[in-house]
Amino acid sequence: MLNIASDVGVLARFGRALADPIRCRILLALRQAPAYPAELADVLGVSRTRLSNHLACLRDCGLVVTVPDGRRTRYELADERLGHALEDLLTAVIAVETDRTCPDAETKDCC
Repeated sequence: MLNIASDVGVLARFGRALADPIRCRILLALRQAPAYPAELADVLGVSRTRLSNHLACLRDCGLVVTVPDGRRTRYELADERLGHALEDLLTAVIAVETDRTCPDAETKDCC
């Protein structure tokens, strides 16, 4: 059974997914079209094991879903609006001071 996350929960899940560059690249690839894991691994230049771990995270965050296709499994965005949200984020202007770093720069979850 699927549950619908609250407003804050949705943002937290989206933020968790975007905290890793590989997950960002996966989401951007799936924004273009659904894909199979082997194809994604080749396109992104990562091992299938590493890709599998990131896909599991994106599934846990509720951002991607699996679609059985015979003996294979295809991945796609859970909601087409996520593609629009990614596009909006890509075109947003972010103000960053050149002499500043993220307060959490020591952690891997920072920009």
